Amino acid sequence: MAQDIDFNKNEDVNKMHVAAMQKKLEKVFWGGGKSRIDKQHEQGKLTARERIDYLLDEGAHQIEVGAFAGDEMYKEHGGCPSGGVVVVIGYIKGRQCIVVANDATVKAGAWFPITGKKNLRAQEIAIENKLPIVYLVDSAGVYLPMQDEIFPDKEHFGRIFRNNAVMSSMGIIQIAAIMGSCVAGGAYLPIMSDEAMIVDKTGSIFLAGSYLVKAAIGETIDNETLGGATTQCEISGVTDNKCRDDKDCLNRIKNIFDKLGDYDKAGFDRIKPALPTKNEKEIYGILPDTRDKQYDMKEIIERIVDNSEFEEYKEEYGKSIICGLGRIDGWSMGIVANQRKVVKNKKGEMQFGGVIYSDSADKAARFIMNCNQRKIPLVFLQDVTGFMVGSKSEHGGIIKDGAKLVNAMSNSVVPKFTIIIGNSYGAGNYAMCGKAYDPRLIVGWPTAQVAVMGGAQAAKVLLQIEVASMKAKGEEITAEREKELFDKIKSRYDSQISPYYAAARLWLDAIINPLDTRKWISMGIEAANHAPITKQYNVGVIQT
Repeated sequence: MAQDIDFNKNEDVNKMHVAAMQKKLEKVFWGGGKSRIDKQHEQGKLTARERIDYLLDEGAHQIEVGAFAGDEMYKEHGGCPSGGVVVVIGYIKGRQCIVVANDATVKAGAWFPITGKKNLRAQEIAIENKLPIVYLVDSAGVYLPMQDEIFPDKEHFGRIFRNNAVMSSMGIIQIAAIMGSCVAGGAYLPIMSDEAMIVDKTGSIFLAGSYLVKAAIGETIDNETLGGATTQCEISGVTDNKCRDDKDCLNRIKNIFDKLGDYDKAGFDRIKPALPTKNEKEIYGILPDTRDKQYDMKEIIERIVDNSEFEEYKEEYGKSIICGLGRIDGWSMGIVANQRKVVKNKKGEMQFGGVIYSDSADKAARFIMNCNQRKIPLVFLQDVTGFMVGSKSEHGGIIKDGAKLVNAMSNSVVPKFTIIIGNSYGAGNYAMCGKAYDPRLIVGWPTAQVAVMGGAQAAKVLLQIEVASMKAKGEEITAEREKELFDKIKSRYDSQISPYYAAARLWLDAIINPLDTRKWISMGIEAANHAPITKQYNVGVIQT
């Protein structure tokens, strides 16, 4: 691809975004800090990430879900890096699975509200994809100062055990290893799994620890005698195997996976993988350095799909959304993507980039229906500012056509995957399969923004409201004061539309290097292939 000054400027800016993301990740990977990692090692224990690295097949692909969970949250409680739990999709003995490991360097592995949300997200992935799940337990239980935000509600701590039972009834493999503390209600998680093992001397499991037992019934007993490996394997029979150390425990899990039978498949089509013929690294130069500039989304697509081959659907109709078929890592999939350059519609009228028009919504809905009929997974590439507004659009039935797209997408029975490249605003987020619409995985590039509207527009609206309120109180607003208010409002709003704000709250499963997009989609479709489609596609009532 020919390169110019703009290309090189874009490349520099986007590579800086990726470098900043990597720097934040490196900090996250330290968990509770070096001193607490050293303490784990002194106790003869591996850290959560060391356990996962040892367990998963060396050299095989893996993707981490929720690495930025809890980012910049709970500062008054000392923070909660990565939500205090590490979740990775990878392979054990060649078998794809999801691993959930408590990070005992973060508040002894205690559960913050975001910890519960992240654990539930891991179980949701396992349930949707019928994917085997491994729990590496090392947790002090609920973080008591925030118990009201993690304990009683439907999407709180107790939902974990409900999901254990549901997964068991679905035949989803669940293996648990007690590698540290496992206390109170949390004790049910490993014991509701198919097989539970415990590490001698460092692992313990009980409903109440020695201090609580003393307070509750006056009995004096130490934790090892109360619920250590010897007690639970030889006396109570609560756990199945006693392991010498962490590595012995993890080796047992490997041996279990080594002897698993095959699984039923959804039957998504896959052929021999091929790399794009166009240079993937050119994505950095194609994506603009600011979001008010145009670019051709087709150029991005051709650097993601195998052989850079993309079969476009209705190319000359509804041009503000691109639809078509291609392959990623050999997997057949359909792409629905926002076109970010200004294009002409069938009437020769100019259409703004990133805006969904009536004809585009209609086209995308029809394409989604086709993919469902043909059992082809869907990939949504978001860079959307919303639906077109104004009298012309309203008179043309934009709401009706938008509803048609939302309906077709919501009722989709094939797996959906969402990549937020740039803007993800308002109803555009919804129509292009935002988090509320059950994508199997949803990730953002470092350039992603998720919000009701862009920072400048939102700040202008909020400024008008605030200025009106101040004037109503008799205050005089100078131009300087108005600018000061605008900058303050915009700064606050901009911090909330950052991809890190979204990832911290698990609106995104991850923020990824654009060059990892193929890996995420491929592993996502492979996971989805574990779950045969049992529902019939029915879009319900759609007005025409």
